[in-house]
Amino acid sequence: MNEELEKIECLIIGSGPAGYTAAIYAARADLKPVVYQGLQPGGQLTSTTEVDNFPGYPDGVQGPDMMIDLQKQAERFGTDMRWGIISEVDFSKRPFLVTSDDGKKVQAETVVIATGATAKWMGIESEARYNGHGVSACATCDGFFFRGQDMAVVGGGDTACEEATYLAKLGRKVYMIVRRDELRASKAMQNKVMNTPNIEVLWNSVTKEITGDGKVVTGALIENVKSGEVRQIDVQGFFVAIGHKPNTDLFKGQIDLDENGYIKTVPGSTKTNVPGVFAAGDVQDHVFRQAITAAGTGCMAAIEAERFISMAE
Repeated sequence: MNEELEKIECLIIGSGPAGYTAAIYAARADLKPVVYQGLQPGGQLTSTTEVDNFPGYPDGVQGPDMMIDLQKQAERFGTDMRWGIISEVDFSKRPFLVTSDDGKKVQAETVVIATGATAKWMGIESEARYNGHGVSACATCDGFFFRGQDMAVVGGGDTACEEATYLAKLGRKVYMIVRRDELRASKAMQNKVMNTPNIEVLWNSVTKEITGDGKVVTGALIENVKSGEVRQIDVQGFFVAIGHKPNTDLFKGQIDLDENGYIKTVPGSTKTNVPGVFAAGDVQDHVFRQAITAAGTGCMAAIEAERFISMAE
């Protein structure tokens, strides 16, 4: 049976900046990488419009276009790009046994996990309608587009506080929509929010609807959960900061994860606790979550995979 299995030197699970960059480097190192692109080829950036902060695009670039560029670059060096998802992995011994959703099994000498993370959303219809047109889950990515305007941030943790204080430097006013009557963030972050004059915290509040003109966001309807009162706030940018979920369910029990489900890697490296398995991008990064940092760790993972194979031979 084993003789029939396809043998791969470097299997990359997931696409996006991390997966595609890993593929570019692995292909140039003659590892003949195979990429399983996953449910969303190109990752989170395919649902983004303008990307202005990725080096090399002086006039900005549409997120989906940038991912197509990266995919083509990886394919140019011989990457085998496959549609589909990986449904099962066995990291108990090398070569690693991996099964795709169509039942195909392959053996991989090294694996680069680049399955990313998914932003948590509130789940209201208007949020999805205006996603990319005023609604965002990344202040660092999109805050620049709302300079001098009014914005809202949903959430009460450290991420929401960080995003609100960051946006307050760019915008005129920032509303923080907090479900409870207190912030969950660290004391330092709470103090930062409270000492920023153009942040107004709306306590005990939830978003009923994001309003717009059919093209872009113009405001939101906010309900006070204690009084039932609904008020309209006028904002042009609406940022959801209620957390991210790393796409690691597949790897539970196979690899070390932290308490939030992110893959643990050796500091300064993409190595996991399983020799020959590497993790790159948002699947192991809950701090920066940027396209450029994901690409950087994709490069690191491919170089470390190549070195691993060289040492094993």
